[in-house]
Amino acid sequence: MSAPDASPIALDDDFVQRRHNFYQRLREDSPVRRATLPGGLPVWLVTRHADAREALASPLLSKDSQRAAPLHDEQEEQGVQVTRLAKILQSHMLNLDPPDHTRLRKLVTSAFTQRRVELLRAWVEEVTDRLLDGLDGKTGVDLLGEFAFPLTVTVIGELFGVPADERDAFRAMSDGIAFGGTPEEMGAASAQMADYLADLVARKRDSADDDLLADLIRARDLDDRLDEDELVASAFLMLTAGYESTAQFIGNGVLTLLSHPDQLALFKSDPAHLVGAVEELLRYEGPGSMTTLRFTTEPLSLGGVEIPAGEFVVVLVGVVNRDPDQFPDPDRFDITRTEQRHLAFGHGIHRCLGAPLARLEGQIALGRLFDRFPDLALAVPPEDLRWKDSVLFHGLDALPVTPHPKEAQ
Repeated sequence: MSAPDASPIALDDDFVQRRHNFYQRLREDSPVRRATLPGGLPVWLVTRHADAREALASPLLSKDSQRAAPLHDEQEEQGVQVTRLAKILQSHMLNLDPPDHTRLRKLVTSAFTQRRVELLRAWVEEVTDRLLDGLDGKTGVDLLGEFAFPLTVTVIGELFGVPADERDAFRAMSDGIAFGGTPEEMGAASAQMADYLADLVARKRDSADDDLLADLIRARDLDDRLDEDELVASAFLMLTAGYESTAQFIGNGVLTLLSHPDQLALFKSDPAHLVGAVEELLRYEGPGSMTTLRFTTEPLSLGGVEIPAGEFVVVLVGVVNRDPDQFPDPDRFDITRTEQRHLAFGHGIHRCLGAPLARLEGQIALGRLFDRFPDLALAVPPEDLRWKDSVLFHGLDALPVTPHPKEAQ
């Protein structure tokens, strides 16, 4: 059994801007390693695919926010600044263990069905085409700001019944949570979002709306299975996770395809490659950098390292998805790759419920974008692009492109 590394590394701007090159050596030399997050919270990093799957399925790793609170408090007593969302947002299923997690996930799954997602297909195609219409005739656009984010916020807003004239404000609040900068700014954005969702729930309580939030409200009121905090927290989780990561995935996907002309040509040559391309893009340049926090309830042996009880653990998703032990030639982008056990949507009981919707949006957005603008090109050199300063999300600040519509050829 290896002794714990005594010199934790810092997950700083190097990780955000150079995650693949910077951490390839880490995966090879020290696959389970101590580190500190921005703000100073000590964690254990997991960087190999097999270890990640074991960790994400382990009953010795808990996500219960109430049980984790003393660990946060202990770090604060030691002078470590810990970033936390407003307490009212902590009771969603991502922060719970069974049996509470099982109860909430079953309830949410019953509302967030594959049928509901598939019924959105024609409407998502319509929204996508309308947004692409708006790019016609422009010499340069930020594809994130003018296409990816408007698409995903419209879709998730429609799914949850967020009024159209409130979706820009919702996006601003969600951005403040994910990229607010200081813990104080992120906390303020979280509290603002909680207030907004509580008000939205109140407005929908007596409505006959047919949307996901209305379904959750009715399930809570009739069956008494969701208390008020759980209802608001569940809406918060699905709203914010359902638009931010998917928008970043679309941006990452466009950049990756533009950076690999041979694969882009293959992608455009046959619609049959669309599904495989989306899976490879999720593996190769997915929108998540790491999982949310888990903590050990008992000592855990992982990757030959003994992690003591009461320690936080995170999986570096973008790193494990380039593990050569799982993916042959992992740094090669190949839309015909058949091995796709990637962890972009997680693994185990906390695997992302929104995966079908994210896949649907990604397939429609990328397929129709390159069909409409087959000669789409970057408007700046790739080295001028910058990744957002976030250790949780992996996405660009902006994606300047020059559209070349099919009609202009």
